[in-house]
Amino acid sequence: MTAPRRGGPLPVELAEGDDWSTWALTTAQLDTLRTRAEKIVDIQPAERGAEGWRWRLKAKRTVGTVRFGSGEGAVQLRITPKVPVDRLLHLLAHAPDRARWDHGLVDTAAREELFPAVARTFVRAAERALRSGPLSGYQGREDTSTTLRGRLRVAAQLRRRPGLALPLEVAYDEHTPDIPENRLLLGAARRLARLPGLEPSVRSRLRGLDVLLDGVTAPALGARLPAWTPTRLNARYGPALRLAELVLRGASFEYADGRRVRVDGLLLNMEKVYEDFLAAALGAVLQRRAGGRPQPHPRTHHLDDRREHLLLPDLVHLLPDDGGVLRPAVVVDAKYQEGVRRENLYQMLAYCTRFGLHEGHLVCVAGDGDGTAVRVPAPGGTITLHRHVLDLSLPRQALTDRLEELGRTILRARTAAARPGA
Repeated sequence: MTAPRRGGPLPVELAEGDDWSTWALTTAQLDTLRTRAEKIVDIQPAERGAEGWRWRLKAKRTVGTVRFGSGEGAVQLRITPKVPVDRLLHLLAHAPDRARWDHGLVDTAAREELFPAVARTFVRAAERALRSGPLSGYQGREDTSTTLRGRLRVAAQLRRRPGLALPLEVAYDEHTPDIPENRLLLGAARRLARLPGLEPSVRSRLRGLDVLLDGVTAPALGARLPAWTPTRLNARYGPALRLAELVLRGASFEYADGRRVRVDGLLLNMEKVYEDFLAAALGAVLQRRAGGRPQPHPRTHHLDDRREHLLLPDLVHLLPDDGGVLRPAVVVDAKYQEGVRRENLYQMLAYCTRFGLHEGHLVCVAGDGDGTAVRVPAPGGTITLHRHVLDLSLPRQALTDRLEELGRTILRARTAAARPGA
């Protein structure tokens, strides 16, 4: 049990996966946690003492360091991941488009602090990306000019200056480094440079990226992140961009009711990290072994004919049917939890029913159900719901080998013929 401090934010240190711990909180600090951190920590009353109520806190599935509130209500919350830092960086190295980081970029000590390690990994990846100079691209611009450049915006000219020859409302394409890829790198570099606890050399290198990206506009706080598409031209940016997106998304989070909260720090949702990792890494294994095309986190499948109810599996793998048309052949859902719950089985059953599959696969991070299955009688044949365990604490090579084994197991279990009525 820790008492509140005076003269600064209350430091609260929790560990992902640990049991409840007891803290003495002022009314203002409790209000901060309840209103700003309810998505990050669970809060329960513990006991009433001489100085008032004590409260029990337990971390949910988010890790990182963040400061909430101000004045007497300020709280500095630090949640350490249960996965070793070197393993966590390995998970982060798998982008949804299956781009991989160079293994040298994720080499770090298992017991190292998370976000100094993230900052160092990012600056190395960004420096590599910018080694031959920042990319440039054509961006559309609209302007007012005394000379014709590009094309005349006729509607805007007539609306704003009817009957006047000058100035002109023009639109043109400008070759500039102010493109989405560079905006992401600059935004992440500035975000990381503000974090406490960084080595001076890393902070200096992050600020050096700001100089390299002169003329680039960083994303505004809370704004939607710039969208980019992997191409041959920006391939060298891939590792740095993946981490930049994680850093910038970790600077805020959104509640189910639509509230968006900006944070003074950096957070990672471990459930989403695991889902991204499994979809990308296992999809790559299935594609290498069976061909076809993986769909990580597709948003194109619906439960009903009217397309009102979206299905959200973590991985759908498409394989060609007898006519050569790619169709869903494997469905996988990642569960960042111990064991499979009843609602997970119902969810997977809906996926299998909709896709016409005889098998579905649930992959947890812990539990005793590895290799077991639930068989559900259904019209057209039994549907088998397989349960697997992927231990994220395995060393990197062992984790890679386990993914290969999991891919082989899934393909061996597959019934090629679709269920009738699919």
